Amino acid sequence: MKEPALLLLPNLLSESRYHEVFLPASVDRAVASLDGLIAESEQGGRRYLSHFKMEKKSHEVPIALLNEHSKDEDLDFLLEPIADGQRWGLVSDSGLPCIADPGSKLVARARKRGMLVQAFVGPCSFLLALMLSGLSGQKFFFHGYLDKDPIKREKQVIQIERAAKENQATQIFMEAPYRNRHLLETLLQRLAPTTLLSVAWDLTMPSQGVVTHQIAGWRKVVLPNIDKKPAVFLIQVS
Repeated sequence: MKEPALLLLPNLLSESRYHEVFLPASVDRAVASLDGLIAESEQGGRRYLSHFKMEKKSHEVPIALLNEHSKDEDLDFLLEPIADGQRWGLVSDSGLPCIADPGSKLVARARKRGMLVQAFVGPCSFLLALMLSGLSGQKFFFHGYLDKDPIKREKQVIQIERAAKENQATQIFMEAPYRNRHLLETLLQRLAPTTLLSVAWDLTMPSQGVVTHQIAGWRKVVLPNIDKKPAVFLIQVS
C-alpha cells in the first residue's frame, strides 16, 4: 500500500530527451507512484510527466496549479488529496521546488498538518553556478530574483556588494531571462572595479557558458550573449 505523502520532485534545467542523465532512478520510482501532480502550469506539468513511465497514462494524472498567482487559502485545497490517502508530487518549471518559487508555503502547511513530506535530489542552477564559478563556496547567500523595478534593482545591487564585503560571502542572484542584459550592464556600471563577477548561463545545456572576471576585466571584453537565456549571477569581494 502506498503511503500518502507530498513528494518534492526535481525538474530538468533544460529541454532534454534523456532525463536519466540528470535525475536519479529514485525520481522515476517516485513519479510512477503519483496520484497527482502540483505544478506551476498545466503545460509544464504535462511536459514533466511525459519523461516518465507511470502506472497511469500521463494525460490521466490530475494536475493542480501552484504559482505566483496562488493564494494562501488555496494551500489546504491542494493538500486535500493527500489527506485522503493519496501521493502527490510538487514540481517547479525548472530545477528544485521550493527554491525561488512558492512551494515552500505548501511544504510548511503540509508539515503543520502532520503530512509526510519527502525530497528528492536533482539539479539546482545556483549551486551548479557556484561550483563552476571559481568563487568561494565556503560561505554564500542566495537572493533569488532581484526586483523588477530598475531603480530598486540598482539599490539592491549596491546593497548586495556591501553585504559581500561585510560578510566575506559570495552573493548569488538571478534575473528573468529577458532582463539579463540590463542587469549585467547595471552590475558593470555600479560595482567596484576589483569586485569579482561570475555569470553562468544555459546550465546543463550544450550551450552552457561561465565567465568570471573582476569588473575591470569585464569592461574590457566582449559581453556574452545572455539575452533570454536562464542565467545566474555571482559576486565576491576580497
